[in-house]
Amino acid sequence: MTTFDRDAIQVFRFVRCGFDAATGVAELVYAFDDGPELVETVTVPGAPFALAGARAAAVERALRLLHLIAGVSYYKAAVPPRIAIDGYAIDADTAALVERIYVNGLGEFAYRNGLDLHGRIGFPAEAGSGPPWRGDAGSGEGAADADGAPAGRALVAIGGGKDSLVSIEALRAAGVAQTVAWIGSSQLIRTCAERTGLPTLNIGRALAQELFEINRQGAYNGHIPVTAVNSAILVLAALLTGHGQVVFSNERSASYGSCIVAADGTVTGEVNHQWSKGWDFERAFGEHVERHVAATGAVPALRYYSLLRPLSELAVARQFARNDHYDAHFSSCNRNFHILGEKPAQRWCGLCPKCQFVFLALAPFMSKTRLMGIFGRNLLDDAAQAPGFDALLEFGDHKPFECVGEGRESRAAMAWLAERPEWREDALVARFARQIRPLLDEAELALEPLLAPDGEHRVPAEVWERVRAYFAA
Repeated sequence: MTTFDRDAIQVFRFVRCGFDAATGVAELVYAFDDGPELVETVTVPGAPFALAGARAAAVERALRLLHLIAGVSYYKAAVPPRIAIDGYAIDADTAALVERIYVNGLGEFAYRNGLDLHGRIGFPAEAGSGPPWRGDAGSGEGAADADGAPAGRALVAIGGGKDSLVSIEALRAAGVAQTVAWIGSSQLIRTCAERTGLPTLNIGRALAQELFEINRQGAYNGHIPVTAVNSAILVLAALLTGHGQVVFSNERSASYGSCIVAADGTVTGEVNHQWSKGWDFERAFGEHVERHVAATGAVPALRYYSLLRPLSELAVARQFARNDHYDAHFSSCNRNFHILGEKPAQRWCGLCPKCQFVFLALAPFMSKTRLMGIFGRNLLDDAAQAPGFDALLEFGDHKPFECVGEGRESRAAMAWLAERPEWREDALVARFARQIRPLLDEAELALEPLLAPDGEHRVPAEVWERVRAYFAA
């Protein structure tokens, strides 16, 4: 490959995309200026696929949307001033959605690289290129079978952590037929998926190998909105495999970002590491899919939503603790899922913000013996981990750039533990009670109010009625 000079690049190009129904392979092609093609592939099991008529058209629309969203992995390498789409035209609604995903989904990336992406990212929309399939996507109630269950099997994203497992068990209890799906070759996720006893769909994704060389040559690098990419992949897969719902497991805490504080203590902004797990993304993407990609008449042919949106992280932790079926198999430690770099010898590194938060969130809802059996040790009795837990509490630091709960959730959990004989003598719990709690408002440390379902969501009414009863049991 030729030398990559990020500052000299002027155009990022969406060269073309295609899908081979005989093999199930989608090809996504990109380029910088007139440079070599960067080819990514996504492989959906189950080929050959019979595509014709409305289904073929919906798959083509989903493929183009995936092409646009997945391009974020490559665009960020240079952040050039112009974007070009070579093979097809997009309408203003699609351009606005993808711009929103890039600007907000790359928020942490921009912050860490000292970039301002507002006004810099513009996708070319062509007048008259609006989709002829656009129509009323319905009231949001969704179609239902005769027994009141939602029409269509659910394709449920599984990530190997507690959240997706809570969704899977809730849908099972609600009588919703489901297939658990994941992207990539993680053995940890495969083990959790097989542990569910449900049908599985393992989708392959291969990034253009040139991207790793580009990174070595000084490309901009950093966090991308991976949930947005995975959502687009699962929408394509659902249309190909005949699923009527795509279900993620993002809770309401995901909409809460990290406050950026200047040296003088003033808050200068907010950056949400997990923006594409938040409500803003879910609402915009879900509405777009249902209205512009998969709508047929007055009822959406495909529903996209997060089952856990009305729940806090603590409420999800409480639900997970009800069942020990996955204790020896799940992990929320992100070090297990890095593309490159060393992975922990065990399922939990016990040092990262995800490990720290999950340990803290589960502690009020399961026995200390069980929790230490999952993690292998007591993270709250390790004084060296005080800075990490302080960040979770938003005490002297902002919330970590990780998929963790709100600071108020961490403070409430720690305050609850400080009242329990089995926890209050542990180093970090005792330190919290002694040094931090006196500085907090006691009225804001109650655990119970954080456990009630609350807020907007896109869960179909007939699903939410059953699932809410399960959560309340």
